Amino acid sequence: MGKSTPVKQAAVVLGALAFGWMAIEMAFKPLLDKARSAMDNSDPDRDPDDIDSARKDDSDSDRKPISYADAVAKNIAGAS
Repeated sequence: MGKSTPVKQAAVVLGALAFGWMAIEMAFKPLLDKARSAMDNSDPDRDPDDIDSARKDDSDSDRKPISYADAVAKNIAGAS
């Protein structure tokens, strides 16, 4: 074998990185496919960490919290 040159070393390192990336992709393929699909289906305009926008949407007056008994009574009264 000859002397290792920087070009050979770089080629070996890049080959090892490519092989490692491919191995990870193959090992975790089901998980990565599921995550990528979820990201494709997500709404980029809605930030789940943004609390202010969630409060604005829930400000309707008819969405007040009520007890279970009150909800049942309301449904029975509406059904009759």
